[in-house]
Amino acid sequence: EASLPFIGFDRWVGYEISWLNEKGKPEVAVAEFNFPCQSPYLIESKSFKLYLNSFNNTIFSSNEIVLQTMIKDLTLSCQAEVTVNFISEQEASETGISIFSGTSLDGLDVACDTYQVEPKFLMIDKEKHVSETIYSNLLKSNCLVTGQPDWGSLWLSYTGSKLNHEGLLKYIISFRNHNEFHEQCVERVFNDLLTYAKPEKLSVYACYTRRGGLDINPFRSTHLSQPPKLGRLFRQ
Repeated sequence: EASLPFIGFDRWVGYEISWLNEKGKPEVAVAEFNFPCQSPYLIESKSFKLYLNSFNNTIFSSNEIVLQTMIKDLTLSCQAEVTVNFISEQEASETGISIFSGTSLDGLDVACDTYQVEPKFLMIDKEKHVSETIYSNLLKSNCLVTGQPDWGSLWLSYTGSKLNHEGLLKYIISFRNHNEFHEQCVERVFNDLLTYAKPEKLSVYACYTRRGGLDINPFRSTHLSQPPKLGRLFRQ
């Protein structure tokens, strides 16, 4: 019932979207699905894959009807307005393979022995006020239901007292044996940073590697903004 400390959305990208046209010929697409983080229900990934597979042998008279069917079904399921769009081959070729901009933490020489979430690694220098963008490809957690590994790249942008980079990297690595959904992990990172670092502005974005033709990319922010506009990260 309490108001959320962030705004944002979960961006899913589906690479195995297919259906049949009126002549029985298969059509294929890459689709982007955006779920608002305020939705009262979360879409579970395995059921989402099964739902998308149900289109494979279904006949539709147009691409637009496929889109509207998905929007209607997904909006009803999570009880919030979902947007869906197909990414054209031209659009995909223009974005290409991407890497995050900003400062990478992954080259830091840190010793790690904690693999359950430890927010006390988050430290700040109150004497230094900065605006910076940081990322790491070393995020890993485990699916809350299956226990399978979820691999991700974490990006954050903030304004406030300077974060200790070594401590931040050790914090990210401490998710390694943690069991939680993608969206929950990003919200945990966001809330821990808000609690321990108290930034004036904060945005957190995670791009997870693909499983079953879907990648999930949650974005949370203190203010109305967008995550970096990218194609697929090289690990996706």
